[in-house]
Amino acid sequence: MNITSQIKQPIFTEMELFEKKFHESMTSKVALLNRITYYIVNRKGKQMRPMFVFLTAKMVSGGTVNERTYRGASVIELIHTATLVHDDVVDDSNRRRGFFSINALWKNKIAVLVGDYLLSKGLLLSIDNGDFDLLRIISVAVREMSEGELLQIEKARRLDITEDVYYEIIRKKTATLIAACCALGAKAVIEDDAQVENMRKFGELIGMAFQIKDDLFDYSEEAIGKPTGIDIKEQKMTLPLIHVLNTCTPQEKKWLINSIKNHNKDKKRVKEVIAFVKNNNGLAYAENKMVEFQQEALALLQNFEDSEYKDALTLMVNYVIERKK
Repeated sequence: MNITSQIKQPIFTEMELFEKKFHESMTSKVALLNRITYYIVNRKGKQMRPMFVFLTAKMVSGGTVNERTYRGASVIELIHTATLVHDDVVDDSNRRRGFFSINALWKNKIAVLVGDYLLSKGLLLSIDNGDFDLLRIISVAVREMSEGELLQIEKARRLDITEDVYYEIIRKKTATLIAACCALGAKAVIEDDAQVENMRKFGELIGMAFQIKDDLFDYSEEAIGKPTGIDIKEQKMTLPLIHVLNTCTPQEKKWLINSIKNHNKDKKRVKEVIAFVKNNNGLAYAENKMVEFQQEALALLQNFEDSEYKDALTLMVNYVIERKK
């Protein structure tokens, strides 16, 4: 059994029912929209986010879920899908998980509108059912994700990112949605605000580790679905590079910044940058930071009684930093 199936096992029934409910939550009277959402649903990823919602809910409540849990998972997935559709437009990307992106098949105009539609569907699912506490959690996440993307664009122009600013970017861009999944999973089933905050923090820490792992893939030789050096080509400042920029000599720093700004399309130069980052402790430093976030997340789980849900979440945390793509 692969690792994703192992994680899914304690919530297998819930995930099956969720798929059905999620599909229903996307339907529209517009044939074009239905055709596009059908395409999206049939090319889904691992569905980590709904898994976080259900596993958190079951762990904090001693094994129960309710209709709010299903709605919460659907809202998260609708909003996550909306952000992916919009991201592909922003990044001018033609592929998503090995398939054509929505903007590649139906053009940017339609992709933006589909993203807006999914976002509004998510918000209405909460409003129509009076889940205003859940809606607040999601809305904060959407705001932070937008801020994170814009902060990254602003900083990429100047290449002056400190480690603290980098953490702020990835906390908002990536970690905030996983934090929302865990907070929402808890809030849907219990009223204990301290526990909800505990789970939100847990999700945030995993999200931080997840993004650093993604950054490390840029320096990997293995086939992982995105080419090596793509972040350098796009002038994205990631942790291995930031650490090396902050610790190398002024001369080396000048060469690095010049390479990233003016020679990022030169394959030979990009390879030299990758080698320089590797040789100057960039990867080892980022890996240590990733493990720190992972250990902090695992420590938060110690407050809960042992259960198959806690075990699955532990497996999920370890999978985040051990995955190969």
